[in-house]
Amino acid sequence: MGGTLVLRLARLGADGLSNCVRSHYAGAMTANNARLLALLSAIVAAAALRLVPHPPNFSPIDAMALFSAAYLGRRMLAFVAPLAALLVSDAVLGFYSGMWVQYVSVALVVLLGWVVLNRVSPVRVGLAALAGSVLFFGLTNFGVWLMSEMYPQTLSGLAACYVAAIPFFQNTLAGDLFFSGLLFGGFALLERAVPALRLQEPRPA
Repeated sequence: MGGTLVLRLARLGADGLSNCVRSHYAGAMTANNARLLALLSAIVAAAALRLVPHPPNFSPIDAMALFSAAYLGRRMLAFVAPLAALLVSDAVLGFYSGMWVQYVSVALVVLLGWVVLNRVSPVRVGLAALAGSVLFFGLTNFGVWLMSEMYPQTLSGLAACYVAAIPFFQNTLAGDLFFSGLLFGGFALLERAVPALRLQEPRPA
C-alpha cells in the first residue's frame, strides 16, 4: 500500500511539473510570436517608405536586409522577409530590367548581416550599413555595365560606369545609415517600452 501511495504521488508530481513546463514554453512561444510579428511589421513598414518620394538611391533596402539578418536569425525567413517586402513594393512602383541584380545584392547583404551583426551594437550596425552600401554599389553598377548599352563592355567602360555612379553613392550610404538607425533604434526603444517583445527563452520552472 505504501508503495502504491508513493507511486501515485510521484505520478502527480511528474504531471504537475510537466504542466508547469508546458505553461512556461507556451508563454515564451506567445511572446516570441508577438516579437516576430513586430519584426515583420517593421520590415513591411520600411519597404512601404520606398513608395514615399525620396532622393535617388535613398532607400531602406539594405537596412531591411541587415535588420532581418540580425533579428530573424540564420534561417530562410531572414531572406524571404526583405525580398518579399521588396517584391511587393516593386509591384507597386513597377518592375524593371535587371531587377534581379538588386535582389541578389539584398540576399548578399543578409549574409553580411549574419557575419557582422551576430551581436547588435551601434558601431556594428554602422559598419554593416557602410559595408552594405559598398556591396550594393559595386554589384548593382556592375549589373548596369553588364546588361545595358550605356557603356562599352571593356574595363574602361566598367570604370566609367562606376565613376558615373559615384554621386549616387552618397545617397545610398545616407539612406542605409538613416534607415538602419530608424529600424534598429526604433525596435530597441520598442523593446524597452514593451517587455513582451523581448526575446523569451523557454525554461522549466
